[in-house]
Amino acid sequence: MFIIDLNYIVPLEELDSHMASHVKYLHKYYKKNIFVASGRKVPRTGGIILALADSKEAVELIIKEDPFYQHELAEFTITEFLTSQYHPELKNLLDI
Repeated sequence: MFIIDLNYIVPLEELDSHMASHVKYLHKYYKKNIFVASGRKVPRTGGIILALADSKEAVELIIKEDPFYQHELAEFTITEFLTSQYHPELKNLLDI
């Protein structure tokens, strides 16, 4: 599993003008069972996406499709972690 950590680097007004396309991008990867959860940080300085992928390289390719990446609206950090514990309802999604 991967944590994709977004840090906004432009004013929120500029970011919001690309929000609809960003949400469309998120939905694409939810339908592919790659994204597990996403949302804004509090305070609104960025966002977090939880993703399932085979490799960090695969996540990097997916990020390049994000309008926030394409328009240089946010910086992205990827952290990989191994799920040692999880809610039982995630078992099918995690394929463990």
